[in-house]
Amino acid sequence: MSQGQWYPPEWPDRIRALAAGELTAAAPRRAATVMLLRDPGTESGPAGGVPGDVTGGATGPLVHMLRRRTSMAFAGGAYAYPGGGVDPRDDDRLIGWAGPPLEQWAVRLGVATVTEAQAVVCAAVRETFEEAGVLLAGPTAGSVVGDTTGDDWEADREALVARDLSFAEFLDRRGLVLRSDLLGAWARWITPEFEPRRYDTWFFVAALPEGQRTRDVSTEADRTEWIAPAEAARRYDAGELLMMPPTVTTLRALTPYGTAAEALGAAEDQDMTPVLAQARLEGDELVLSWPGHDEFTKHVPAAGTGGGGA
Repeated sequence: MSQGQWYPPEWPDRIRALAAGELTAAAPRRAATVMLLRDPGTESGPAGGVPGDVTGGATGPLVHMLRRRTSMAFAGGAYAYPGGGVDPRDDDRLIGWAGPPLEQWAVRLGVATVTEAQAVVCAAVRETFEEAGVLLAGPTAGSVVGDTTGDDWEADREALVARDLSFAEFLDRRGLVLRSDLLGAWARWITPEFEPRRYDTWFFVAALPEGQRTRDVSTEADRTEWIAPAEAARRYDAGELLMMPPTVTTLRALTPYGTAAEALGAAEDQDMTPVLAQARLEGDELVLSWPGHDEFTKHVPAAGTGGGGA
C-alpha cells in the first residue's frame, strides 16, 4: 500500500460486520468532483498567480487541489478536488444548457434519465464555483463569464453554499447557460459498502476559463494549490500527501497529457465503469481491494480489532 493512502482505522471492524451480516450498507449519495486544470503561468491576478505553481520539474498542466480540514469527519487531512453532493433541486427544473444534449450526457454518465444527468453535471459546475470561485457558464452558448470575484458574485456563491439559492435560480438570475461542453466525464467511483458516508461520485475534467482565477473560499479546506499531477502523485507515494484511491488514480491518469486542452480532449476515451471496493476473506486475512487498481489492496487480520493508518 502506498504511504499516502487514506485508510480509516475503523474499516477492518466494519468490513467484518458487513461480512457477518451485522451491517446494512447505506445507499450512496450522488456527487461530482472536478479536476480543474490550467497550463503553467496562465492564471493571473493576486488571488492566483504563477508563484503558486508546484511543478516538481514536471511538464504539462497543473491541477487545482484542496486539502480537507483535519476536523472533517470524512477524509480529514486528505487532498481532493472541488466537489460535493448533488442538490436534489437540480433534478426538478430544466436550465439553460450549452454543449452535448442531456440525452448524450445520460448515456455517458450511465444514468437512467436526462434530469439525473443534468443534476450530476450541475453539481460539478456548482461545486467548482462554491469551492474554487470558478464558474463554467456564460451568457451564450459560445461565451463564458470573466471575473467572478466581485461582492455580488460572492453573495451568490455564499447563498449557493448555504442552499438558500438553487443553481437553476442562480443561472436564471444571472441570465447564464451552463457550459457542459467545458466539462469531460473522466471516471466514476462508489464509496465501499462498509463506509457509513457513501458517495456515488462522477469525476470530471475541465480547463480554467480565460479571465477567471481560483480563490481559496472553501470552508471545508485549509489549503489549496495548483500542482502538477506527477508531482502530487510523487508526494503521495512518499507519504507527504494523504489521498483516497480515486484521487491518486485520476492524478496518475492525467500525467501523460501536455496541456489542459489535451486532457479535456481525452475525456471521451476514459472508462466510466463504476469502481467499487470489494472485501473478502482469505484464510486468516481480510482483503480489501479496488478492482483494476491493485496498488490499493489492503490485507488486515481477520480477527481482532486491527486497523491502519494512512
